[in-house]
Amino acid sequence: MNTRILIIDDVDSVRTALGDILGDEGHEVLAANTASEARQVLAREPVDLVLLDLHLPDSQGLDFLAELRRDFVDLPAIVITGHGNIDSAVRATRLGAYDYLEKPLAMSRVALTVQNALERARMTRKLEELSVHLRRDEEIVGESPPMRRLKSELMRAAGSESRILIVGENGTGKELVARRAHQLSTRAAQPFIEVNCAAIPDELIESELFGHVKGSFTGASADRAGRFEQADGGTLFLDEVADMSIKTQAKVLRVLQEQRFERVGGTSSIQVDVRVIAATNKVLEDEIREARFREDLYFRLAVIPLQVPPLRERHGDIPRLVEHFLARYGQEIGRRPKRMDEAAKAALAEYDWPGNVRELRNFVERMQIMVPGEVISLRDLPPQMRQETTDRIRILLDESSFTLKEARAAFEKRIIERRLASLAGNVSRTAQSLGIERSHLYRKMKAYEIDIERQGRKEES
Repeated sequence: MNTRILIIDDVDSVRTALGDILGDEGHEVLAANTASEARQVLAREPVDLVLLDLHLPDSQGLDFLAELRRDFVDLPAIVITGHGNIDSAVRATRLGAYDYLEKPLAMSRVALTVQNALERARMTRKLEELSVHLRRDEEIVGESPPMRRLKSELMRAAGSESRILIVGENGTGKELVARRAHQLSTRAAQPFIEVNCAAIPDELIESELFGHVKGSFTGASADRAGRFEQADGGTLFLDEVADMSIKTQAKVLRVLQEQRFERVGGTSSIQVDVRVIAATNKVLEDEIREARFREDLYFRLAVIPLQVPPLRERHGDIPRLVEHFLARYGQEIGRRPKRMDEAAKAALAEYDWPGNVRELRNFVERMQIMVPGEVISLRDLPPQMRQETTDRIRILLDESSFTLKEARAAFEKRIIERRLASLAGNVSRTAQSLGIERSHLYRKMKAYEIDIERQGRKEES
């Protein structure tokens, strides 16, 4: 589709000359003599670019440019000025004009400036689309009680400047929580820099974090800024922080205390303003007892601790996550997303997902690609998932003596027993994951003769 360019100039010869050159370049050209005519054109026609003379019969060009910036934020504008009006042209660029062209117009420069302005507008739109896509990917999906609690805590924590420690099993989405905390903070417009402490060799981690000066070690051929320096003004995310050596932990502790450090091999002190968010899949209290993690660093990092629940504690979120991932991957491969039938969703919702959300995401992607039809059904699932669902159905259907009430009770009892087992008998967490009050769960356990003392002995005090 051709781009549509609006020329706003009261000189006939200028409009004609511009129209000829832009028409030859393949653009569709619209024209207006006055600001009033331009408003009418813009009201009825989509326009990709405006060429605007700074002197119009019924308006000052700068005033009209300000109006464009207010009403058509993303519409690029190039101003046209005569000799002696360069100051006005400079003011126009400060108002948001892409560039200015001096009269008499050099048509080769006109064509190049228009091409560059349109290209930048296209890139801006692509970046915005990418940003929207990334924000959608970074959505924290789930409305189960554990996830509602996490979102509530995250909202309160994000607005502060306090350090956050995110704990949870592999694949639960700790990085997603960290990114969301940054997006909700006052530092959202500043860098979010991530360091995977487990992926960097110990001999390189200090250079990665603090940078180095040329010649400080073999291969250091130039000065290099580290991640703390890159994150200045923004957020530094230390993923798998428990995998840092004790030596590196000591240096990180010093930076947290002073917000100051030296590059490896350097002597100049560098001051930074960085908010640190850390994450780990390890139990840091155990790491401290085993002398693998510094207790003083733990207290520095864990100003606000956030626990990301495993997927087995939020079974109710699985259907919503499935829909989210189906839509996401359908868009990525450029086709309508597949649909998953209710039996398949029910099977996935009862599976424990030891790899957590990451495993579920990869599984949904595989189904989207490998299932030939448009609907993913129970028969498309792996045998172990189908078998669990078949066992549940058999309980209800093979017992022909069951009344509906008895069948419902049998199913509820099995779900409660299974959830209690997956949560190590913790009654409070089981009630949260099932979306019911703890007192209600106790009544059901008593009614179904589930051993409350045995199942609840690990109940949180």
